[in-house]
Amino acid sequence: MADLLKKPFGTHGKVHQITPESAGWRYVGFGLYKLRPGETAAEATGRNEVIVVMVEGKATFKAAGQDWGELGHRINVFEKTPPHCLYVPNDDAWEATATTDCTIAVCAAPGRSGHTARRIGPDGITLTERGKGTNTRYINNIAMENEDYCDSLLVTEVFTPDGHWSSYPSHRHDEDDFPNSTYLEETYYHRLNPENGFGIQRVYTEDGTLDETMAVSDGDVVCVPRGHHPCGAPYGFEMYYLNVMAGPLRKWRFIPDPAAKWIMDRDA
Repeated sequence: MADLLKKPFGTHGKVHQITPESAGWRYVGFGLYKLRPGETAAEATGRNEVIVVMVEGKATFKAAGQDWGELGHRINVFEKTPPHCLYVPNDDAWEATATTDCTIAVCAAPGRSGHTARRIGPDGITLTERGKGTNTRYINNIAMENEDYCDSLLVTEVFTPDGHWSSYPSHRHDEDDFPNSTYLEETYYHRLNPENGFGIQRVYTEDGTLDETMAVSDGDVVCVPRGHHPCGAPYGFEMYYLNVMAGPLRKWRFIPDPAAKWIMDRDA
């Protein structure tokens, strides 16, 4: 069985730390802090660029030799308001001091000194509907291909209503064959509303060499090294996830599962 489901290793402080080495891949890193007022988190970026996402709560930030003031607005992620984020390039550092209880995500991928530090959101981020029927979900694009903010990172938030599917119809981005496909590793940081609920995520390849179906709890992370990766939110439980993707080319091109391509074609 592949070790794709990562449980938080605590409820306070740094509760997730996924590196390319621990995930067995080359590009994506993901960390998560749960802080109380007055507590701090600080990291040097090293060879990586990072996007720090204020998932919940507020904190003051210093990074790249600047004071960025207080970032954050929503107290609960399911308010669905646009997030406050901070991009910090490689060979730099950032420090956050919580002003409320807060959840801070750190999205990382190789940097090439091609971009400077900047705030991302909430201006310029609009909650956008995608899909049809019970495949409808709502997207906050933080730094996808159209946003030239980063060297490698692709980052987005997705809200999936209860009883709906997401990252569906099933698709994969595990071949470096642009423009048909791009190789992108991916993490999913999951939240559930109510938080005692569960969601479902399947990660599978067409040849069956990888086929894992996981029940995800509030706060879990799923790693997607390859294959298709749809999610389901059971009736009564709303799902949020923060996606981090990166690979050799900062473009998102995917290949649909042949078994589900007809759905994609029908709903186009």
